[in-house]
Amino acid sequence: MKVLPAWVTIGFSAATGSYLERHTLLSWEFNSTLKLKEVNGNMAEKIRLVVGLSVSGGVLIAGVIVGYAILRSWKIKKRRREETANLTSINDELERGIGPKRFSYRDLVLATNNFSSQRKLGQDGFGAVYRGYLADIDMAVAVKKISRGSRQGNKEYTTEVKTSSQLRHQNLVQLIGWCHDGGEFHLVYEYMPNGSLDYHLFGNKSPLAWTVRHKISLGLASALLYLHEEWEQCVVHRDIKSSNIMLDSNFNVKLGDFGLARLMDHELGPQTTGLAGTLGYLAPEYVTTGRASKESDVYSFGVVTLEVATGKMSVDPMEDMGLVEWVWNHYGRGELLLAVDERLRMEFVEKQVECLMTVGLWCAHPDRNLRPSVRQAIQVLNFEAAMPILPSSMPIPLYHVPTPSVSSGEVFISTSLDRGR
Repeated sequence: MKVLPAWVTIGFSAATGSYLERHTLLSWEFNSTLKLKEVNGNMAEKIRLVVGLSVSGGVLIAGVIVGYAILRSWKIKKRRREETANLTSINDELERGIGPKRFSYRDLVLATNNFSSQRKLGQDGFGAVYRGYLADIDMAVAVKKISRGSRQGNKEYTTEVKTSSQLRHQNLVQLIGWCHDGGEFHLVYEYMPNGSLDYHLFGNKSPLAWTVRHKISLGLASALLYLHEEWEQCVVHRDIKSSNIMLDSNFNVKLGDFGLARLMDHELGPQTTGLAGTLGYLAPEYVTTGRASKESDVYSFGVVTLEVATGKMSVDPMEDMGLVEWVWNHYGRGELLLAVDERLRMEFVEKQVECLMTVGLWCAHPDRNLRPSVRQAIQVLNFEAAMPILPSSMPIPLYHVPTPSVSSGEVFISTSLDRGR
């Protein structure tokens, strides 16, 4: 007690960033800056005990680290074996019946001119898309090449093949085939000559006419109704946004990208899936809880309809507020028409515009319990039901903020929606 303070910690530290590495301790030495004047036999014994326990603890910690590294390596190998078995299962399952065709890597190389940069149509977080032509079936296609660096690429690929191969609707992008030769993951879709909706709304293209925008909104609603209510299971898309809405040669809607989709029983409520999707289109309760539902898809649909009517992005870094709140402010002042895309030059049907924007706000209501179903939204859009009466200002509900956590490789992001109102 005359030499050392009340608590002493002796340990060893090493770091390799996000990587794992095994460290072997070859020798160590302990020095103290404290002046030792007199140490009796008992104190010397205590010091030896402290040092012995410290060394033993260091060895134990090193053992735990090595054990964790071995366990993690085993889990990674196990997951890869499961993915391989899963892909083999997909092959057996799909090749038995009528469905997307399995292509060879050579087929896709020839179709895309070896994935030429001149054939590149776009890129997202999971890979790049290339325009191609398959001579044996005489069809123009879009080939999505899953990036090797994509953390969820394999999972996305598996989900997309399994889900898209079973869905059939005029407003969904058709999956033509797939390929995973040599560990390379590819998806082959029907080619959409007019690209994605966001390209027309926010790019340098000529503005879409109101009749086209109205048709796009109804087509998207029809696709969502099929996914939520008309198929044998409820399909929660989880990533409805303007860049995932494709347009064919006649500007008919084709909703695509089912990599994040989840199948649920129709009678089930919100399910914990882990947060996934794109900021600006995510329902507030989904952000705080990580529970996906039909209502969270409806919220995303509402945001897209507001983008269609206003020509503004859901989140604009140059603006002080989000699109939903901005349109809601116009609604509260009774001046919805002032929020319409200026490029339309007032060439639209006022009744349809007001209806679409009101339904968009209704679908994007912050309280999931006050949102309509897709069927209810369609009835109002077709003037088969009365328009809802909404609050004059956007409600801001309060949510409990859970502790951030990571589950199954998907991140739960927590946030607070309290703005002091």
